Amino acid sequence: MKVVVSPEIGAVCPEFVGACIEASVVNTPYCEPLWQEIEQLGARFRQELTTETLKDMTSISATRRIYKACGKDPSRYRPASEALIRRLLQGKELYQRDTLVDLVNLASIAYGYSIGGFDADRFVGDTLTLGIGREGEPYEGIGRGLINIHGLPVYRDAEGGVGTPTSDHERTKMTMDTRHLVVLINGYDGNKQRVEENAQYIQELLRKYAQSDGGQYHMY
Repeated sequence: MKVVVSPEIGAVCPEFVGACIEASVVNTPYCEPLWQEIEQLGARFRQELTTETLKDMTSISATRRIYKACGKDPSRYRPASEALIRRLLQGKELYQRDTLVDLVNLASIAYGYSIGGFDADRFVGDTLTLGIGREGEPYEGIGRGLINIHGLPVYRDAEGGVGTPTSDHERTKMTMDTRHLVVLINGYDGNKQRVEENAQYIQELLRKYAQSDGGQYHMY
């Protein structure tokens, strides 16, 4: 999958670096060892972070900064990575979906980057472009109905928006039938090494829990 960063994103975040992981996978409804990892990480974060210091994580603070630069309130349209970690810190249980969704959530929590996971067979065309949402642009967030993506960073395929840091789109969501996975890591902090480490961590999780060889990744 080819990924292009548009000039409008380049203008507000010239340091942006992303990673695209593409892999063959097998999904399952639930994976106990994966949830043990999630619970262990949650316990460690509750010792190390608060809901206030969470905002100082460079991966999260950079995403919040880009929301503001694009014209969106990051406290109202909270990046998914921040929302997930906040739930852990507040002692709330994470929503259990399926192994692929839970795996991507773990990877996002571990590094603080907003990460999109997609069924690549549902994309239209072979190119994704990262831009900024337009006024009135239609977008159906997973489990959220229509959401206003004006001013949000958004990936688009040939048909329209498929992913934002707040919510991915219903049209390209992962399901139990997903066999061809694409995962996108959004490094608005420009930390190439950490984004690459996050990509390799996802490959490790895929090998452990999704009957995958980990696939391949490229930076963009």
